Amino acid sequence: MSTVSWITMRGLFGRRRFLLLLPLPILLVGLAVLSRALGVTPADWGPPVLVGLGLAVVLPVVALIVGTGVLGAEIDDGTVVHVLTTPLPRWQIVLPKLAVAAGATAVTVAVPLFAAGLLADSVRLGAALAVAASVGALAYTALFVAASLLTRRPVLLGLVYVLIWEGLLSNVVTGTRVLSIQHYVIALADRLAPTNLLSTTVSVSVAAVMTALIIIAATFLSIDRLRSFSVAGETS
Repeated sequence: MSTVSWITMRGLFGRRRFLLLLPLPILLVGLAVLSRALGVTPADWGPPVLVGLGLAVVLPVVALIVGTGVLGAEIDDGTVVHVLTTPLPRWQIVLPKLAVAAGATAVTVAVPLFAAGLLADSVRLGAALAVAASVGALAYTALFVAASLLTRRPVLLGLVYVLIWEGLLSNVVTGTRVLSIQHYVIALADRLAPTNLLSTTVSVSVAAVMTALIIIAATFLSIDRLRSFSVAGETS
């Protein structure tokens, strides 16, 4: 499993797509610093920067880039053949790749969110956002890793979920928030550091249960789907 993790990290950090992870976190911190420097009250810039940009855009987009890359890129370029020919059980391939994807996403997003939360309110809010975002990173990447094994256009499918379902429907139709990872993250962060800057109608208990279900279901789906791949890298 350590070998799979090392190969995944080398492939992820060696690809140009990793450079796509940097602009959004930098923009997040830059807007927070600029708002603080200009004397704008946190009540005015906190929700749009922390939630509207940080949790609604930076977190899912980074997870989408990483999650669809750890296996999807190997499927596209044919190198998945080398993985499939190993005698390892499929779960020993999926779990390390998911761990690397979730870890890379968490670090990339949690650090700027901590900084933004610190500038907006306190260390407690920054830490709450970092912890909640790390949990969300695992849920998002599990979902997007599964998507990369289900379709040849996982990025498109992921964007539909992020932009249409979470970005549009969950903000218009309250009931759809029960199936929104973004609102699970908000609920968890608000529980860890109650603040007027974060708001959702999803309870912490629902958020915790649904997050666990998504992670478990998506992981099992990925393992099962990878078992159906032939050595040629095509589904049977």
